[in-house]
Amino acid sequence: MIPFAVFASRSSKSVTMKKLLIIISLLTSATIAAANPALQKWAKVSEPAPVRDIAQSIGDYTAGCIRGAISLPFRGEGYQVMRLSRKRYYGHPDLIQFIENMGSEAMAQGWGTLLIGDLGQPRGGPTLTGHRSHQTGLDVDIWYLISHKATLRSLTMEEREKWSAPSVVRTAIDRIDDTQWTQRHDRILETAARMPEVERIFVNAAIKRHLCENSAERDWLGKIRPWWGHHDHFHVRLKCPESNPDCRSQEPISKGDGCDATLDWWFTAEAKTPAAPAAPAKAPELPALCEAVLND
Repeated sequence: MIPFAVFASRSSKSVTMKKLLIIISLLTSATIAAANPALQKWAKVSEPAPVRDIAQSIGDYTAGCIRGAISLPFRGEGYQVMRLSRKRYYGHPDLIQFIENMGSEAMAQGWGTLLIGDLGQPRGGPTLTGHRSHQTGLDVDIWYLISHKATLRSLTMEEREKWSAPSVVRTAIDRIDDTQWTQRHDRILETAARMPEVERIFVNAAIKRHLCENSAERDWLGKIRPWWGHHDHFHVRLKCPESNPDCRSQEPISKGDGCDATLDWWFTAEAKTPAAPAAPAKAPELPALCEAVLND
């Protein structure tokens, strides 16, 4: 998830600012939704678009859709899906396979149960609130909360709705919280980054710095990308499938491990200063093919 801004600290002043920014973000999202009935249409669709031959991700991650998405089973080996009421548990078959592979690896390694947040809507497209991405069925949020207890049973609906993932970052000092972070988290991120279908993984900058400082092997670190927020979950983005010609790839990541001046910027005053709220943005302009996906 890419929120409007998350600049929390332990001071009451910063907490108040954070709450204000969240309120502004929610109001902005509501304004966008009211002004753009198309957003309502994507949110109201309850079933994936019929598949024709193979599933197709269309457009780009922040302005696109998907035909032939499938639903992630709510519980599988090594994972459980959270926040079912949001109905954002649909994705490209490649994404479903990725999550199932990660769950199996988590179980095999004894890491516990991965708790899965948002994938996308049944036909992708823009959401009413929250995510700007997650539109083509190739993005998933995975909580840093890893539950050993959940390994042994299926969570109740109430637990799936009310459990929250704690922050693993001490934002006041831009360091990971050692009371929440474990070596399992390092291994999970490395395992995900080493999967060839993964394009990049968004994490809090403090987590990226921790990995840079503590990882002996560097070849996978380039896929770990700092981004605002992401203090309680990481966001995995898959590459466009080769068989999906209308899927638009993101710019390739730079060569190297990313543990350089580009990372240092994230800890500067410029990076931490919230921008003044802008006028409500327009809904993204989607590819023409998405109109057929929406109405099929």
